[in-house]
Amino acid sequence: MSFFPAFLNIQNKKVLVVGGGKIAADKIEKLLDFTTDITIIAPDISPRTKALIQTHHLTLLQRFYKLGDVKGFFIVVVAVDDLELQKSIYEECHRYGALCNAVDSTEYCDFIFPSFIKRGDLVVAFSTSGVSPGLAKYLRRAIERLIPEDIEEFLARIKQLRHTLPKGKERMHLLDQKAKEYITKHFKGEE
Repeated sequence: MSFFPAFLNIQNKKVLVVGGGKIAADKIEKLLDFTTDITIIAPDISPRTKALIQTHHLTLLQRFYKLGDVKGFFIVVVAVDDLELQKSIYEECHRYGALCNAVDSTEYCDFIFPSFIKRGDLVVAFSTSGVSPGLAKYLRRAIERLIPEDIEEFLARIKQLRHTLPKGKERMHLLDQKAKEYITKHFKGEE
């Protein structure tokens, strides 16, 4: 079965990453686009993970994972090769109400990391539900080239306009028209 696509606001939510290697660093980098409230638990930390922790002032507990560590976290990312530990943390997440992602083990995932493009408020995600992350990555790269360079500026203007107009059909129509004009200009060569 496929994963349901949802965009979560994790700005004020606590995130735990178990593991300190290359994959943990990859996941931390993706999470940093959306939050800095990240705690890392790992006995060994790669230089790249250490740099991310220092640069973004993340919390590091340099030790092995202990039962109960997931308590109080909204999202838990398990970036370790130990399948028994992945399963144990996944089951513990369910007891404490945390969403779990066990890297490369979709059977222990409540969510998966899509390949995504983030340009300001625009986020476009690609997923194959874990079947072929490579395909999602290459599709993202192909689509990324199509996104206009000024998309962030356009969205900033629309955001400002949205806040100045009262809610209702007129605002919806005006914002829809502005979006249509923008897309038409960039994809049909019209001014």
